[in-house]
Amino acid sequence: MSAEIIAIIISAVGLMLTMGTMMLAGFAWCVRRIDAVDQRLGARIDAVAADVNELKISVAELKISVARLEGPPRHLLVATR
Repeated sequence: MSAEIIAIIISAVGLMLTMGTMMLAGFAWCVRRIDAVDQRLGARIDAVAADVNELKISVAELKISVARLEGPPRHLLVATR
């Protein structure tokens, strides 16, 4: 083998190693980024769920208060003796 062919083979191997390393590093970066976004999004969803539960409780209390203000339902027939 001549020196030029050996140089081409070494260059090709070096290029493949460099590109493989870059792809691996890029994939690792993407995975870390997705994990960070997932954690932040999970925290926001939990906060919203807590707010929704508080809102449900408030609405239930409001319904009870309105029902107490309105009193019992009126009957169409009045009992007479």
